[in-house]
Amino acid sequence: MEKVFITLTGTKHYFGNDFLKKGTKIRLEKEPDNEYDKEAIKVTYEGLGKIGYVANSSYTVIGDSMSAGRLYDKIGKTAYAKVELVTPAGTICKVCKKSLKNEMKETMNDEK
Repeated sequence: MEKVFITLTGTKHYFGNDFLKKGTKIRLEKEPDNEYDKEAIKVTYEGLGKIGYVANSSYTVIGDSMSAGRLYDKIGKTAYAKVELVTPAGTICKVCKKSLKNEMKETMNDEK
């Protein structure tokens, strides 16, 4: 399976992005009760809590990264990612392969 990248956005509303460095592990968590976006995926960091959201708008998604809407059905309730690049426009993160549903199915099929 190919690598899946997402854009972390909205960090300025929480703790900023100064603490985010390449390799920082973050947790993605579906937020189906979000009143503004039914496909919202919040991003948390251990010890701080919510630090932003997976971008879900053509205005906030950077480059070829996947929007929250495109990622939503590819993960379970939670997933994990690592920071790849921090920019003023948003933070690019790579979703861990083990967090992707198809990858888990492929792994289980290979073990049989």
